[in-house]
Amino acid sequence: MRHVTLLAFLFLLSFLSSVSAQPKAETVTSKGGVIVCVSPPAADVGLQTLKKGGNAVDAAVAVGFAMAVTWPEAGNIGGGGFMLVAPTGKDPTCFEFRETAPATAKVDLFADGKVTWLNHKAAGVPGTVRGLALAHTKYGKLEWKEVVMPAVKLAEDGFALSAKLAEGLNKVLADPKTTNAEFKKVYGKPGGEKWKAGDRLILKDLGRTLRLIAEKSPDAFYTGELAELVEKEMKAGGGLITKADLAAYKANERKPIHTSFRGFDVYGPPPPSSGGVALAEMLNILENFDLKKHGRWSPETFHLMIEAMKRAYADRARHLGDPDFTKIPPELMTKEYAKKLAASIDLKKATPSADISPDIVLTEESESTTHFSVIDKDGLAVSTTYTLENSYGNRVVVPGAGYILNNEMTDFNPRPGFTNTKGQIGTKPNLVAPGKRMLSSMTPVIVRKDGKPVLITGSPGGRTIINTLLCVVLNVTEFGMSIEEAVSAPRLHHQWFPDAAKFEGVKQHPELIAKLKALGHTVTEARQGDAHSIWIDPKSGMRIGAADKRLDGRAVGE
Repeated sequence: MRHVTLLAFLFLLSFLSSVSAQPKAETVTSKGGVIVCVSPPAADVGLQTLKKGGNAVDAAVAVGFAMAVTWPEAGNIGGGGFMLVAPTGKDPTCFEFRETAPATAKVDLFADGKVTWLNHKAAGVPGTVRGLALAHTKYGKLEWKEVVMPAVKLAEDGFALSAKLAEGLNKVLADPKTTNAEFKKVYGKPGGEKWKAGDRLILKDLGRTLRLIAEKSPDAFYTGELAELVEKEMKAGGGLITKADLAAYKANERKPIHTSFRGFDVYGPPPPSSGGVALAEMLNILENFDLKKHGRWSPETFHLMIEAMKRAYADRARHLGDPDFTKIPPELMTKEYAKKLAASIDLKKATPSADISPDIVLTEESESTTHFSVIDKDGLAVSTTYTLENSYGNRVVVPGAGYILNNEMTDFNPRPGFTNTKGQIGTKPNLVAPGKRMLSSMTPVIVRKDGKPVLITGSPGGRTIINTLLCVVLNVTEFGMSIEEAVSAPRLHHQWFPDAAKFEGVKQHPELIAKLKALGHTVTEARQGDAHSIWIDPKSGMRIGAADKRLDGRAVGE
């Protein structure tokens, strides 16, 4: 009998393991500043920046440069992104530093399929250095050199690898697609052995580049010797970026997208990010339904979320691109437009994706972004998402400069007029053009209540990013979850095409999946990005940082 009981117990353990929830978020509680990001050494740099008297923008800039060293698969100076800043008592603002297409880029660059994400032609003109500098110029307290030098020290002196980073480096170095000799030289372990946790990674060339940026100015990255090194590598590899492209690059300060939801004010990035518009559109649609009455894990709630996602992502394909090249209908963010979309949802069955946008003719983004959230003791909130696109960008390191190039040009629609049911989009707003910024899904978010920040969040994950943020925001605002629960809970995604939903909790919720299938939905299982978030209790002012452990991360507080 004991033998049978033991077998049953072991079977139960196995079953529970197979349906286990997502990794539990790591939290920190503080009445002072809080920083949450994927890289523990970078989080420590941000915390030290706050302790030196810096504010949240100083800390965010320091973290951004530090992660270019300590999280090379997505942290960068060779990529771009968005930083949302919410000053105390003022309207939030967005610093946009999305990459741009080089001056010689053609609309059909990717049409024949010969230019891949590993090609030098896939690299857009980097924006991170200019973007971080623009935010620091407007809001930073410390000297520029003081916020960049911690990254210099990490690169020149080296840092201990975490198990996750060692694993990632070993994987990319072993991949046959990784052919760039400089990448292998810079990131390979001396002697050709595999990296392991605790090994020290030293990046001398990157340290020298960061030192030039720190001691001279951000212009050092875009002109002079460093620009010449990029142009030389572009010529050697058949790429498009020139010294003139680098010198001409400008970051922008833009007005965030804003909507209200259940008494909360939700702010996200504007185009060329699709995130703020799509998130606002989905929240506006869902505000017409009482999700709380149905419950977080009910088929009714999931059905409505999926249908809202389909409609927002169809509008994303139809309308969104670089606002300097594309006129974007202002109605997309209005409550009136959302009411029309909400009325089009059949509560009894799924709407086929092809029926949502019959005007888009049908013929037959990467997860390696990273996000960090920061708040200081005075309540200045910063939400930043930046990326190289694919993991380790296009896996090309600029010789002598030591940094990895992005492959963001692949975020343009590759084939003009070719949109298929597998998810490839060919609509006009996001086609390649010289100087144009490619459409992004990056969605740094700040949620306010009565003018004060209550939630700072964001995530990597390509096109899944926006829906990850929808889930986190709903978990907090609609369903009253703690930040630990909101970040750890399984997430849902639908991007219009392919016409299938992805859900992290398929094994945990078999009855829910069965009911969704009965409504006509296709549901498969897939992991979504790590949403490093901060909750600020509106009553006590206590800050709780939650490091999402789907990958790695640390939450630190003063």
